[in-house]
Amino acid sequence: MTGAVPTPASMLTRAWLQRGWLAWLLWPLSVLYGLLVRLRKTMYRLGWLTSERLPLPVLVVGNVVAGGAGKTPVVMAVVQHLQARGIRVGVISRGYGRRSRDCLEVLPDSAAEDVGDEPALIQRRTSAPVFVAARRVEAARALLDSYPHVQVLVCDDGLQHLRLQRDLEIGVFDDRGVGNGFLLPAGPLREPWPRPLDLLLHTGEQPAFAGLRARRGLASHALRSDGSRIALIDLAPGKPLLALAAIARPEAFFAMLRAQGLPLAATVALPDHHDFSQWAGNADARYTVLCTEKDAVKLWAREPTALAVPLDFEPEPAFWTAFDQKLKPLLRSAWRG
Repeated sequence: MTGAVPTPASMLTRAWLQRGWLAWLLWPLSVLYGLLVRLRKTMYRLGWLTSERLPLPVLVVGNVVAGGAGKTPVVMAVVQHLQARGIRVGVISRGYGRRSRDCLEVLPDSAAEDVGDEPALIQRRTSAPVFVAARRVEAARALLDSYPHVQVLVCDDGLQHLRLQRDLEIGVFDDRGVGNGFLLPAGPLREPWPRPLDLLLHTGEQPAFAGLRARRGLASHALRSDGSRIALIDLAPGKPLLALAAIARPEAFFAMLRAQGLPLAATVALPDHHDFSQWAGNADARYTVLCTEKDAVKLWAREPTALAVPLDFEPEPAFWTAFDQKLKPLLRSAWRG
């Protein structure tokens, strides 16, 4: 069983952490990219490109950096927080990596290949209405047509999607911060930094700069495909453990499993949003396969005995205090009843 296979994408991601020779080689392209970003923002500001306002508060949870920073757990935490307050909430997403560009509702039995692994996980965890479309505005309209009593809309990703007007922006960062500070492709920044955000949340252990923080770690149990649980501590004496992850930072998942005392016999790091269409890594059933919940929504169709280890994620209380304060006037001014 092989471990992580270096790819051009992973090599570039490592280059984004410092201003080495590769970053400087790509820097002229990042200058051009920055000019295009500023031109696009100017066109929206002047009204040459039009944006759309929806008749309810729109909250965007997104990244300023490419490569993933823990955005999906934040989306789910926000949705569950709103639900706990009795607020009817819906989620829209582009559905990155799916094989269709159609506008679709994400249902409990939707194939992740059709709707995207992250929207499928969000619907499974929260039971909130979730719609995906290549154009998020189209997903929003479809959701409101089907669920007219929704009071708040959460946009999964989309800080740079200026066609959709928003009322509150949450920026998510991990320990990388803004990396080497260069724009794509010389660095990880999707847009110039710093930029205004309503809330800034760090999902890592050692934040690169000031901001609110979240506690994250693996649950003490794993989930079978039928929804039943097994304690992680009960896995160690069994068959050898193979951990796989097709996320932005698979090594972080492997490290958290080891921190739970699990002796991993093998690890497999795959590209983010990998579809597992050619998966045959446990054909002889030699291993007990551990994966993330995000991967499980696709892997279970091909490896039904795989175990998904959930992520326990909770922003600090100060985040929710600030969030509720910012949300309250939005609900007052756009209450849908």
